[in-house]
Amino acid sequence: MEAERGNTIKYIREKRKASQKSKDQLKTYNQVKKAILGAMKEGGEMTIPELAKKLNMPSPDTVYYVMSLLKYGFIEAVGLDDSDEYYYYKLKMNGKN
Repeated sequence: MEAERGNTIKYIREKRKASQKSKDQLKTYNQVKKAILGAMKEGGEMTIPELAKKLNMPSPDTVYYVMSLLKYGFIEAVGLDDSDEYYYYKLKMNGKN
């Protein structure tokens, strides 16, 4: 099959199929991302333990998703709590969320 001009993505999708596991992981990531961003929109600045409690999610999983959102610019760290134990995170206002 010869690739047609302007159909690169279509050609790549036909040749390289994503596994069902990858699709499921992406779906889960997007659901958790939406839940975290929604909780932060509703609750303002939050720490990881606060998010974990609000979303009923294990802390290690919450750390993974929060760090991912931080890396990709959806949220930002804004300071430490009173006991200097945890960072507060808030939504970043740059049009990504």
